[in-house]
Amino acid sequence: MRRIYPEAPHISGKKAWAFLPLIISGRPVGICVLSYEHRHDFPAAERAVLTSLAGLIAQALDRARLYDTKHDLAHALQQALLPRTLPAIDGLRVAARYLPATHGMDIGGDFYDLIRLDDTAAAAVIGDVQGHNVAAAALMGQVRMGVHAHATLGTPPDKVLAGTNRLVTDLGLELFTSCLYACIDFAGRRVSLAGAGHPPPLLRLPGHAARPLDMPPGPLLGIDADAEFPVTEIPLVPGLILVFYTDGLIEMPGVDLEDSMNQLAVELDRADDRDLDALVDTLLRTSGTAGQRTDDVALLVIQYTGR
Repeated sequence: MRRIYPEAPHISGKKAWAFLPLIISGRPVGICVLSYEHRHDFPAAERAVLTSLAGLIAQALDRARLYDTKHDLAHALQQALLPRTLPAIDGLRVAARYLPATHGMDIGGDFYDLIRLDDTAAAAVIGDVQGHNVAAAALMGQVRMGVHAHATLGTPPDKVLAGTNRLVTDLGLELFTSCLYACIDFAGRRVSLAGAGHPPPLLRLPGHAARPLDMPPGPLLGIDADAEFPVTEIPLVPGLILVFYTDGLIEMPGVDLEDSMNQLAVELDRADDRDLDALVDTLLRTSGTAGQRTDDVALLVIQYTGR
């Protein structure tokens, strides 16, 4: 200190210093400096305490750096696995949003996607992998890719989920995964949906009140390799709006999930659909998830304009 900053003692007015190297596995990671306003002796007992303190600080600093590294890695992994943009598909207007939880590692397993199947069909998918860590983000990517691979082969919704379910089961990660898949058939004028333990989408038709779609649930992915997933079909009419979301949008302490879904449907009814991005903002704001969140949220809104 005297050699590098010879003016330090005079400027600081300090009379004694303790310099504690911070060492981890023989590698210096920093230094802790304690200064005193008066002359100070360092008996053996105090030196032992300061040495132990330096060891604890070094370990804490090393863990903090490791946490930051893991966080940056997981965040980069998740951003790489979520779609950067959604494809432009003739006859569809779409808007989507992903909001991470505001605590923990700021990552999670929620995902969404819009897939162009061919000139006469498209698919929408949304899902939620349990957890907020690297494992959840990694499995989310595998589930999304599994769904995408089966969907692009023209596989029906129940078979898409069945194939993805076998993939998740074979991985044996013991993480619950919910998923909702919809095939939008422009030629056949219908939408076919299948769910795996996921909240049903909201449906809004011109001239009708918005409501949660009544569809039989299938089991979560990764539990039973031979599980079956019932299919629900609805007519595809111009003006139809489907809202896909994860449970982070509707789960609130002390509120029944069905009541939350019905309230979200009321807000969808009130929302202006001329700007779908603004509609997404409205749903997020009225659901109370625009601020602090205990879970991540994925939201995908699709409107059929007709062909």
